[in-house]
Amino acid sequence: MQQAVGKITKFTDLQAWKSAHRLRLYVYKLTKKFPADEQFALTSQIRRASVSVASCLAEGFSRQTAADKAHFYTMSLGSLTEVQDQFLLAKDLDYINKVEFDELAQESIVTHKLINGLIRSLKAGKGVTR
Repeated sequence: MQQAVGKITKFTDLQAWKSAHRLRLYVYKLTKKFPADEQFALTSQIRRASVSVASCLAEGFSRQTAADKAHFYTMSLGSLTEVQDQFLLAKDLDYINKVEFDELAQESIVTHKLINGLIRSLKAGKGVTR
């Protein structure tokens, strides 16, 4: 059975989730080259935060009320901001270069806008309902 064009039936259909997933894949790629002594510090923390961005979107999608959905989408924004902050630190410590940072920053901005759009649509009563 083919899905109707534009109809969102699962969390993986959300553009915000797709962007968050690209972001976390990039985070894993970049953190592979962090110093070994960061494995249980910055590397672990930034990976957990990047996973949380997409995971909160997925969990929010499955919630039944707009308020519950908005809560998880807002938590996703918090995790995204944490990732942005941690990559500023990684850049300042020279764990990543400016080009890598700029690519990550751009994807994080796109993700942020998409998540905010989901939250706004819920508040306007037009949210994704399944």
